[in-house]
Amino acid sequence: MSKGLGDKLVLAISSSALFDLRASHEIYVNQGVEAYRQYQIEHEDEILAPGDAFPLVEKLLGLNDSLQQQRVEVILVSRNSADTGLRAFNSIQHHNLAISRAAFVGGRSPDPYLAAFGCHLFLSTHAEDVRSALAAGFGAATILSGGARRAASNELRIAFDGDAVLFSDESERVYQQGGLQAFQTHERQSARELLGGGPFKPFLGALHQLQQEFPEAACPIRTALVTARSAPAHERVIRTLREWNIRLDESFFLGGLDKSSILETFGADVFFDDQAGHCERARSVVATGHVPHGVSNEPQA
Repeated sequence: MSKGLGDKLVLAISSSALFDLRASHEIYVNQGVEAYRQYQIEHEDEILAPGDAFPLVEKLLGLNDSLQQQRVEVILVSRNSADTGLRAFNSIQHHNLAISRAAFVGGRSPDPYLAAFGCHLFLSTHAEDVRSALAAGFGAATILSGGARRAASNELRIAFDGDAVLFSDESERVYQQGGLQAFQTHERQSARELLGGGPFKPFLGALHQLQQEFPEAACPIRTALVTARSAPAHERVIRTLREWNIRLDESFFLGGLDKSSILETFGADVFFDDQAGHCERARSVVATGHVPHGVSNEPQA
């Protein structure tokens, strides 16, 4: 993957994930592209309200202030043209977001440009763009609307599912094909074999690197693994993270219990999971990103 912005953590985000574009999207759906274009031009001086991923972006950019150097870069990537995208940039300036780079791709998917910017993570409300980005090897998630937002806090808290997100979906395939007993037997036998990296491994690695730049007792970034795994399947996860030299601040092995109460208690700013059912339950308590990757998102025969 090209490192277009050096050693920075790079987030690419769509305008519809950053801002509330529901009204203009309705016009696009019901009246077409030209009506949408005209609407945005006519309203380009009206400031857009924050969208579901806005608080996450705000906190990520705030890390630059804490470190007094530019270690996080956020890039606006949009299916809009530059003409219709002017409203988004006006809103960025109004909200004092330090975003200066953008790609307006005129109705096409932006994922071919993610490598040019060296992106670690792509967030969008457009599921097909997210799937394309995942297929190209990037961490990506569809931001779901309606997620609860944490009370104002300077601490950034991000929670991840394990299989098919941080790790490959190899173990999940065993579970879905053979059931719980087959899964536990496989994980016990493979306890000292490393799990393959999933689509979010590079993002977690970049986030972990940022954590190392703060004093441990005063780090404003906190990460958590929230997985349906339980003992004995926990050992392989722990050994894999140790080998990757990546530290997660908190880990929860829930053995199939609902994740929502843990996520609410942890106070996640965002939670990433590959399973749609888990995401639907989580979105009521935290902002949630669906990662349409792995066996759980393949068409059923």
